[in-house]
Amino acid sequence: MSKRIEYHIKLNIDNLTIPLKVVVEPRGSVRYYLGKKGGILRLPALMPIEEQEKEIEKYRAWLANHFSSKDQLKTHYEGKTYADRDSLKVGDRIYQIRIRESDNKNYKGHLRQGVITLLMAAHDTPESRAKAIKHLLSRLVARDFHPLVAKRVEELNKKHFNQPYNKISLKYNLSNWGSCSSKRNINLSTRLLFAPQDVIDYVIIHELAHLIEMNHSKRFWALVERAMPDYKEKIAWLKMNWASCNF
Repeated sequence: MSKRIEYHIKLNIDNLTIPLKVVVEPRGSVRYYLGKKGGILRLPALMPIEEQEKEIEKYRAWLANHFSSKDQLKTHYEGKTYADRDSLKVGDRIYQIRIRESDNKNYKGHLRQGVITLLMAAHDTPESRAKAIKHLLSRLVARDFHPLVAKRVEELNKKHFNQPYNKISLKYNLSNWGSCSSKRNINLSTRLLFAPQDVIDYVIIHELAHLIEMNHSKRFWALVERAMPDYKEKIAWLKMNWASCNF
């Protein structure tokens, strides 16, 4: 049996560098994926090298077409940039951003009366600064929204499930929208704060249902559907709009 081989390359499209993971494995067909961190191309192990290279070029063309038809997708990979006196809209709240230079190597920030002040290391790289700003904004906004989200979790749990749970956390997470741990902690991604309230409610309901069924069985989905009959519309919204939900 042919072995599974995996390698990574970078595609340059419209001045953007997109990481692509190529997986060569025992399979009968070619599969294209595009995730939050990059692309995945799955190829049959018996495919000749020349054909593999052609498939990579086909993937590049597919991705370029994807970007041309979905501006928000391109924006996701470009990454948002922030300057002093920019504003940030999250849900129905608008924050004013103030950026200050500091000789300190650490990044710090605080939020007071709708103004987010970020203390930036003056001599860091643009890439490191952009990453730090994203995580600082996420942490500060999460702290501001936490009471509101915790209240909504309590309301939906009381209405539909009436189950005991422990901590509710809002954290920046690209891999999922939410999770429910074995310790009955509800974890939600701060990216959800950019979604409509009914979509946020769906993710909360999804995680609360795991307090009863820690799986994705038919019994689990029956619990979700009982609480939110149109939950599939919310899933579709997340699949269509995930790229616009980010700091």
